[in-house]
Amino acid sequence: MKSSFRIIIIAFTLALYSCGGTKHSTTKTVDNIKFEVNLLDRSNDTYKVTVTPPALTAENSIFQFASTAPGTYQVMDIGRYVKSFKAFDAKGKELETTQVTTNQFKLSTPEHIAKIEYQISETWDTPVPENNIYLMCGTSIENDHTLINGQAVFGYFKDKQNSPITIKLDYPDTWKVGTALSITSDSLYYAENYDKVVDSPILLGDLTKASMNVEGTNVDIYTYSKTGLITSDQILESMKNMLLSASGFLNGLPVKNYTFLFHFEDKTNGAWEHSYSSEYIYKEDRWENLEEQIVEVAAHEFFHVVTPLNIHSEIVGQFNFITPVPSRHLWLYEGTTEWAAHMMLFRSGLKSIDEYFKTLSQKIMVNANYFKPDVSLEELSLTSYTKEGNKQYGNIYMKGALVAGLLDIKLLELSDGKRGYVDVIKDLSKEYGPNKSFDDATFFKTFVNKTYPEIQGFIDDYIINSKPLPIASYYNLIGVDYNKETNTFSLNESPSAQQLKLRTKWMAPINL
Repeated sequence: MKSSFRIIIIAFTLALYSCGGTKHSTTKTVDNIKFEVNLLDRSNDTYKVTVTPPALTAENSIFQFASTAPGTYQVMDIGRYVKSFKAFDAKGKELETTQVTTNQFKLSTPEHIAKIEYQISETWDTPVPENNIYLMCGTSIENDHTLINGQAVFGYFKDKQNSPITIKLDYPDTWKVGTALSITSDSLYYAENYDKVVDSPILLGDLTKASMNVEGTNVDIYTYSKTGLITSDQILESMKNMLLSASGFLNGLPVKNYTFLFHFEDKTNGAWEHSYSSEYIYKEDRWENLEEQIVEVAAHEFFHVVTPLNIHSEIVGQFNFITPVPSRHLWLYEGTTEWAAHMMLFRSGLKSIDEYFKTLSQKIMVNANYFKPDVSLEELSLTSYTKEGNKQYGNIYMKGALVAGLLDIKLLELSDGKRGYVDVIKDLSKEYGPNKSFDDATFFKTFVNKTYPEIQGFIDDYIINSKPLPIASYYNLIGVDYNKETNTFSLNESPSAQQLKLRTKWMAPINL
């Protein structure tokens, strides 16, 4: 996901260059929480939501809205958007509720609640004095479509974050639904828990759809285009080779289904990754004017199927929606992903060596001129929810990607050209996976144990601390010359045998 610096980052990037989900047979349990969202009534820019809870006790006396969400690194305080909140017993009698904090509603007699009804405003058109929610992380409700991000519409009962959830969406018959959520036999959208709801945005409305199979992975593209200028078929045609590149880069994709959600209207705000989907908010234009930029951004978001989906700490695995808790490993989640996206395009031939070098030069320039040099990647991560930290957040796509590239070269050097960073990533993916987290506090040690003792010094210098990046000396190891004065890269035409060996592995082509 991209922070408030996303639009700035896009500007520099430009200078460079099954309907609604899978069928799911579920066994209904008494612990299921049922949501119904009335999208037939889209008045007042609000979502009308009805919650049918399972049996509740005094331990479930708080209904919680999200303070933040994974991958956003921003304070959201969704409770600010709740316009009405009422609880009723089985006879329709209203029960007492009290908003005790911005995001929490106290239920006086939870054991008697038969349903809750609330209205919650869309975030796009609802002004707030601070902490505006990024468009790609928010909600929009209009006559011909709606965008739902789970944390901005749904909540959960205290101690029931892990309870199964079903969602009924009431919407016009002519609308299509795009989401990675699975569908039950009775046409309800199903999630194993609240985290999965937040991890699965929903785009509904007058959409186009296109699909392809990428070596065993089903990929769906849903597109809302305000005037119909862009279709899913156009996007898919442009992204085919990128998707094949990703599969080749990783020796097969780690997911069986993936959904792209595109929204083209009046504004550009970037993209937000999820485990099995991603969403994109861009100003509508002719596709040829957006194609290169969006394919590069999509390459980044799609690579998140590796990290954090398959490699993540407990902070991501069991997310705290009540109080923002930063992870120290944004260098892995975002920096590595940004590096991998461009390296993947380069090694598959979709980006030339000159274009790749230009990408590196741009990142060096932005890192040097727009961000504080003494802020380390770890500090950037741990302060990402603060106002000052958020100002530095965009550097994760610059310095973070540059550090990942240096780490790749260091690993090639230590392994004598046998093992690069992507090989380590694939090994870590096999060890962990979607349901197994690493320990946030000790992962640096784990990473060193999985690689070489010398990597501890690299982590200390360039991730935990903020020593100047050794761009020239590292790239020289692979026979690439870097001119600091002109900020340009070039291939050494007479590399040594060792440089050539490492360079061959570094730029090993992917056959599409």
